[in-house]
Amino acid sequence: MELLNNFDQILEEVILHLSDEFIVEDSIAIHKSARLESGAILKGKIIIGEFLRIGAYASYLRGPIFIGNEVNIGPSSEIKQSLIMDKSAIAHFNYIGNSLIGENVNFEAGSICANHFNERIDKIISVKFNGETIITNSEKFGSLVGDNSRIDANAVLSPGTILNKNSIVKRLELVEQLP
Repeated sequence: MELLNNFDQILEEVILHLSDEFIVEDSIAIHKSARLESGAILKGKIIIGEFLRIGAYASYLRGPIFIGNEVNIGPSSEIKQSLIMDKSAIAHFNYIGNSLIGENVNFEAGSICANHFNERIDKIISVKFNGETIITNSEKFGSLVGDNSRIDANAVLSPGTILNKNSIVKRLELVEQLP
C-alpha cells in the first residue's frame, strides 16, 4: 500500500537516474526499443521498459505507472497508478487500477482489476493476507497479482484481491476475498 501511495515521488526520483536509452519528456520515460502505436494516451509520471508494445488506439495510461520489459498492452485498455512487471500481457478491453502485477502474468480480454467499491457505503478497502484482514485506509486499491498468474476473459478481481504465484482465475469469474 505504501508503494502505491508514494509511487509518484518514487518514479520522479527513478526518472532522474535512467540511462540515455530512455527518452524523457514531461515526466514520461520511454525506452527507445518500446513501440507505441498511434492513439495511445499517456498522462502523469510513467516509465516504460524495453520492448514494450502498446497497440493502436490502445490505451489510456494514467500515471504514476511503471511498466517493465517485454510487456504487451492491447487495444482499448486502461492502466491507472500501477506497476506491471516484465513479460506480462494485458489484452484488449482491460482495466488495471491501483495494482501490482507480477512477472509473466496474462490478462485475457475484458478482465478487470477493480480499485473502488462503488456499491458500498464504507469504501475503505481491506485485504486478506495469511488469514489476517489488513485495512488499507484507502478507497482506491486494486490487486496484487503473483508471477505466472492467468486471469481469463471477462474475469473481475475485486478491490483488495491478492493472488498467489501461478494463480488461475477462470473466465467470467469474480474474485472477492472479503465480503
